[in-house]
Amino acid sequence: MDFDLENPLGNFHDLPCDAVPSLFLIESDHIPPPNYCQSLKASDFDISVRRDVVSLISQLSCTFDPVLPYLAINYLDRFLANQGILQPKPWANKLLAISCFSLAAKMLKTEYSATDVQVLLNHGDGGAIFEAQTIQRMEGLVLGALQWRMRSITPFSFIPFFVSLFRLGDPALRQVLKNRASEIILKSQREIKVLEFKPSIVAASALLYASHELFPFQYPCFLRAISDCSYVNKETVAQCYNVIQDIAREEYESVLNINSSSDTPVNVLDEHFLSMESEKTNGINVAPTMQDFKRRKITDYGNKRTVPFSHFHQC
Repeated sequence: MDFDLENPLGNFHDLPCDAVPSLFLIESDHIPPPNYCQSLKASDFDISVRRDVVSLISQLSCTFDPVLPYLAINYLDRFLANQGILQPKPWANKLLAISCFSLAAKMLKTEYSATDVQVLLNHGDGGAIFEAQTIQRMEGLVLGALQWRMRSITPFSFIPFFVSLFRLGDPALRQVLKNRASEIILKSQREIKVLEFKPSIVAASALLYASHELFPFQYPCFLRAISDCSYVNKETVAQCYNVIQDIAREEYESVLNINSSSDTPVNVLDEHFLSMESEKTNGINVAPTMQDFKRRKITDYGNKRTVPFSHFHQC
């Protein structure tokens, strides 16, 4: 059975509604324990090792679908939470990165050459090339730490459920929302603060952020839908939302830095998102301004404003 991050149980979308709680119930089995984030924060060395291995996985995956490194880093964090740092040496970091990448590639049925990706990792500097047997032994250690739970429950697993609560009538708009939330989730994985939250909370927060970014007038409806969901704690969602906001702020600032030569960088950014999202939504203007972004906090939206778009159902 093929593995899909959005549908990790294989036949989840074919199951009745009473199967939904199962996904929320088992998600904690597929993430590091709560103390993992605290232990990373307590040790600059551990943070640097994780950062190094994450960077190596990203290098290995640069020509592949971005869900591959996401799954590999999920394996990495679960392994480190279970085993800790085995060998504080560069070659050990490289072997761990290759092994997590290899396992993720196998789960996603992605073909690759172990030699070619290692050459890419070495940048032609003549670094060591691990034999297949060595990689397989390391894969065995990772699998043991994961308890062979390879079909990871991630934030992507909850996106279809939460989107269904938003009552977006137009499939194109639903896809735009899912795509933007997915971008946020992919980018957020490098931030260790996100590891404090369950995948369902990250998914809900990313979708809320994306919804305000894309459909600001309908945001109160989306916020109410998430707040009324019995599977999530709205206070925890608020905390995660603010972490997501900080990550998105860095993204905006990065774009601003790229356009720093412009006399009106904010207008340039607005035009970029207006153009990008207008193309995605067949001319529907849904992008926010930079001023909207600067004001954006989850506690700021007390006004329940709606717009009579034919693409939306009323709250």
